[in-house]
Amino acid sequence: MEALKQGSDVLFILLGAILVLAMHSGFAFLELGTVRKKNQVNALVKILVDFSISTVVYFLLGYAVAYGTSFLVGADQLVAKSGYELVKFFFLLTFAAAIPAIISGGIAERARFGPQMVATAVIVGIVYPLFEGVAWNQRFGIQGWIQGLTGAEFHDFAGSIVVHAVGGWLALPAVILLGARSNRYRKDGAISAHPPSNIPFLALGAWILTVGWFGFNVMSAQTIDKVSGLVAVNSLMAMVGGTLAALALGRNDPGFVHNGPLAGLVAVCAGSDLMHPLGALVVGGCAGAIFVVMFTLTQNRWKIDDVLGVWPLHGLCGLWGGLAAGIFGSKALGGLGGVSFGAQAIGSLLGVAWALAAGFATYGILKLATGLRLSPEEEYAGADLAIHKIGSTPEREANW
Repeated sequence: MEALKQGSDVLFILLGAILVLAMHSGFAFLELGTVRKKNQVNALVKILVDFSISTVVYFLLGYAVAYGTSFLVGADQLVAKSGYELVKFFFLLTFAAAIPAIISGGIAERARFGPQMVATAVIVGIVYPLFEGVAWNQRFGIQGWIQGLTGAEFHDFAGSIVVHAVGGWLALPAVILLGARSNRYRKDGAISAHPPSNIPFLALGAWILTVGWFGFNVMSAQTIDKVSGLVAVNSLMAMVGGTLAALALGRNDPGFVHNGPLAGLVAVCAGSDLMHPLGALVVGGCAGAIFVVMFTLTQNRWKIDDVLGVWPLHGLCGLWGGLAAGIFGSKALGGLGGVSFGAQAIGSLLGVAWALAAGFATYGILKLATGLRLSPEEEYAGADLAIHKIGSTPEREANW
């Protein structure tokens, strides 16, 4: 029976890892569909290379920073207990690698390739695992300190703060230090639209992310005996809540509609194991509204050129999710309880502060040392030709 349990747990978390791995193709197609045609190849290459670098640094360093487990031992030790620790690494790697994938969407169309790869190694090897260890592995005694202050630990079941808020708030300094795309905001006050290149690809990316998210959330239980149907239904309700709110406030704009479910899913991650489904619906709806309102403000009023809106989508909706777990997870609002709003506020703000500081430090140093941005000529030609020497439809372009 023990062997059966171990094998079932390995299969369970492996399936979760595969589902979340598939989400990275969703990141790729979401960015591909949103950027202009001359930057589509770059979007695809960045996500794959970011994932590859993330795998190496998380295996050699990041996982040990977060959980104290090193894989630099013999294979006979690695396969102990059916190799569960290895597939757990695979599963949690897909979370870690989401951080550079999130950042990629914010800095699209004008960022140099090399510096972003260096930033990926630093973020996945050190920056992200330090906070991951705090939230999910009792590192540095911070959870105990929060519990002593509030009566409960900071709760983040599937990463509203640990993954999404950290990713979004790391992206914000990168976007600010990089600056807006050329001709995006003109001296006469006009704003150039820079419209998406391909709505069907954008929608495909959103759908892949949405489907994979059920692995992201449900399989965060990590063992089959802890799996919860409540997590699945709450994820579903938050997804549709985000979609409907984005539809209404975004006035049928397909970009908003397809980012709405992602906003809802970002927000529900933290408390998906605690909330009542109606609470999850409200949380998702609020997240969809936050995305539409704040994306419009950042782009048009504040002139922060965050191409895919990753700060509103992941940073702000993730922060809302961390706080919402302390509200809608309470028994007073139909949740399971055992969570404190004070603990959620402290933990969430710690994650935001850490990401902001680390983002400005990482990208600030890279900007001084190597520069972050393509030259004006390279940006005009597009990252596809400037970096990869080929466009997304080379045969058609040759015929022209």
